[in-house]
Amino acid sequence: MSKSLIIVESPAKTKTLKNFLGSGYIVEASMGHVRDLPKSTLGIDVDNDFAPHYISIPERRDVIKRLKDAVKKADTVYLAADPDREGEAIAWHLNHALGLDKSDKPVKRIRFNAITESAVKAGLENADEININLVNAQQARRLLDRLVGYKLSPLLWKKIKSNLSAGRVQSVAVRLVCDREREIEAFVPEEYWSITAVLTPHESDELFEAHLVSRKGKKVSVKSEDEANKILKELEGASYIVKSVKTGEKKRSAPTPFITSTLQQEANRKLGFTSRKTMLIAQHLYEGISLGSSGSVGLITYMRTDSMRIAPEAQKEARDYIKKTYGSEYVPEKAKHIVRKGAQDAHEAIRPTSVFRAPESIKQFLNNDEYKLYSLIWKRFVASQMAPAVFNVAAVDIEAGDCIFRANGSSLKFPGFMKIYIEGRDDNSNGDETVNLPVLNEGDITDLRELRPKQHFTEPPPRYTEATLVRALEEKGIGRPSTYASIISTVQDRRYLELVEKKFRPTELGFIVNDKLVEHFPKIMDVKFTAGVESALDEVEEGKLNWIDLLRDFYDPFEADLKEAGEKMEKVKIEPKVSDEVCPNCGKPMLIRESRFGEFLGCSGYPECKTTMPIKKKVDMKCPVCGEGDILERMSKKRKVFYGCSRYPECTFASWDKPTDKKCPECGQVLGEWRYRNKLIGYRCTNKDCGYKKTRGKGKDVADKALKETPKGAPVPDTAEDKKE
Repeated sequence: MSKSLIIVESPAKTKTLKNFLGSGYIVEASMGHVRDLPKSTLGIDVDNDFAPHYISIPERRDVIKRLKDAVKKADTVYLAADPDREGEAIAWHLNHALGLDKSDKPVKRIRFNAITESAVKAGLENADEININLVNAQQARRLLDRLVGYKLSPLLWKKIKSNLSAGRVQSVAVRLVCDREREIEAFVPEEYWSITAVLTPHESDELFEAHLVSRKGKKVSVKSEDEANKILKELEGASYIVKSVKTGEKKRSAPTPFITSTLQQEANRKLGFTSRKTMLIAQHLYEGISLGSSGSVGLITYMRTDSMRIAPEAQKEARDYIKKTYGSEYVPEKAKHIVRKGAQDAHEAIRPTSVFRAPESIKQFLNNDEYKLYSLIWKRFVASQMAPAVFNVAAVDIEAGDCIFRANGSSLKFPGFMKIYIEGRDDNSNGDETVNLPVLNEGDITDLRELRPKQHFTEPPPRYTEATLVRALEEKGIGRPSTYASIISTVQDRRYLELVEKKFRPTELGFIVNDKLVEHFPKIMDVKFTAGVESALDEVEEGKLNWIDLLRDFYDPFEADLKEAGEKMEKVKIEPKVSDEVCPNCGKPMLIRESRFGEFLGCSGYPECKTTMPIKKKVDMKCPVCGEGDILERMSKKRKVFYGCSRYPECTFASWDKPTDKKCPECGQVLGEWRYRNKLIGYRCTNKDCGYKKTRGKGKDVADKALKETPKGAPVPDTAEDKKE
């Protein structure tokens, strides 16, 4: 019997495909790329049209051997890597690494937007050849990034400090945050005032607010307290009479279905997920989740996409579901077809593979994070196919002397898509627009209860959150949706940016590296130039531009800048910061130093004194035992976090669990956070002799597992050495 070999990227996909493909198919996984440029050298022959030197990835040698054995057993080979540039390149490398390019066996490239039986079988029916334009676009990006990284990073090591890195895209992302921080530092706030009238209809107690909008027929702008007081003086004794009432309806359109960037933004706003975490969980949902007797099923379509296109059959399914579940009034007359300008449109928008697979119906098969993200994707997709929400709106102008005050009201008339979904907002508001106004008519007298003058100051532009940074990268054309997660992760790993209260700030190192690169490599650090490179890569993908020409146009001026910077860039010495700690051995100040494991304290007397200590982070609470010391987050010798009193050894309080302000109902000691795999599942007593535990919410579902791993509850660190740490 003939066999066909399908090679996918991950083992999770093999389980899903084997669930519905017959015995005539062998399914194997390549574990991603099997070939790449060498790590130890540049791997690019610049003088020979940028010819790359690819090698088999050492960690993939066993995989290649296994795949070669599988090829021998097959009559036809289908390369089924992900349906994008990276996937096309993986298929091309497999073709060479497995010797398929020199074999007589039929080799086909198949692509599918969802790992479902219908999508995979359609992919098999439409199998074709490897798209060399996609391969060249990926190859051009890989070589560009290698050239910048391997040529520029050594310059930073020489001029600033070792182990730094620069990247064609990551460095521009850092520049956005540095520029924003400098805008904030340079911002000079300007004073302005608002005046609000608190009113009621005549002889009524129904309060509402109206804001001053114009004075003597001109838009009002109150710059100082003196101006505000002058207006208040003029309003003394004024009558507040309704001048006009305008009512109507306002529709709010349903949100668009998710693309990669909007999924990352919304998951950050609503779930607190990083871009990397979002993409990792989405990958799991796409590749397949075991649904009990149904086997492994791909739950969402491909998660790397910039298109809002929806397959007609998926739209019909959604409309049928909405009609059946919520009623025909929630189904718009026509299905929406959204064409996103500039989208590559290779794949559909991100959606559930079946809208009838509601989140609650499969919750038992998903972990908490998978359930949250799947619910977000499912609700967003269903909402995107629903009717608009309708609001009753009113604008009431109230005349008082030469001034006009305006009151705006809004109430929900028909929820439409808001029945199941409301978009998150960067300002943390929930989108609720309900502001009730009393019934008012033209000529009505209103009674003034209070005039409220309020001082304000203009605010600087906000710092970037992960959601707004992703949006900025997308709007400015920096990188592509599939790269945002790695960009944001890399700039934090390199300690160029740090998250403070969920907002990005440049570190001192970030500022220094950014400023040097902007000074000596203005073209590479230019946002428009970086966006232009992305557009050029798109042209390579479309077959409109030769990838070697793209590299040559980029590299020649870059090489000239590199040579000049090597001669002119001044060296920078970064001094470690002095901490508040003193060395316990010699009494000298401890400095904040860095290693590959993170920051630590090292004695300023080095090398004479080689004392090192972990950095102690203060927890915002006093010691529950002595009441005098502060609770500090410490690190044991085995690099496990625990909490102890700052007055040690006078006070010996220590706990693996982070103390809270809650008290144990059995012994009166403080309760600590009971965590399992970094998820809060309840609280337990920090008194090792008590053993009290209480789960919370969904913590009951995992408490048994947690108890098996930590059967004795929350023991204190055992040794004095650990406590000292």
